[in-house]
Amino acid sequence: MPKQVDHQQRREQIADAVCRLAARDGLDAVSLRHVAAEAGVSMGRVQHYFTTKDEMLRFAFRTIGERIEQRMGAAVRDLGDSPGPRAFLRAMLLEMLPLSGTAKAEAPVLAAFLARAVVAPELTESLAADAPRLRGFVAARIGEHHPTAAVEAATLLALVDGLMLQLLTGQIDEPTAVATLDHHLDRIFDVR
Repeated sequence: MPKQVDHQQRREQIADAVCRLAARDGLDAVSLRHVAAEAGVSMGRVQHYFTTKDEMLRFAFRTIGERIEQRMGAAVRDLGDSPGPRAFLRAMLLEMLPLSGTAKAEAPVLAAFLARAVVAPELTESLAADAPRLRGFVAARIGEHHPTAAVEAATLLALVDGLMLQLLTGQIDEPTAVATLDHHLDRIFDVR
């Protein structure tokens, strides 16, 4: 009987190797050959799933995004039934910061991808497609509590991006990042 191959698992194995390599050596060090070596697979296997470096990078970038979304969903579920909108957003947004071990490992790679997206249209397309959906989702949670929910959603997401970069570069510490997020959530939800 032929062996069953989980193609998605193999692609994710390669994406994990991209992330490890990028975190350790930067995105410039990522090549099909280096990723194959990092993943412990043949160059042919990598080429079977990805014909170019850019294709492989786009998949790794999407994989990180999906993992962050999964962690956000789990954090919200952990709140139990009917969390208030502030608690919901706080749990979700904290998962976007490099606070846990997994998020700390992924954040430098995510930041490198975001920097590359500035000059790589193929990565920008993915961001441009996902950003309005995320802003709309956050705005919907704020909506009933604030007359300028769309602006507040954009502000919160920009704040989280900035806090992520400041945490990665050692400009602030974790308690300061969390306190800053809490301050803005308190302002939006008028908590005194």
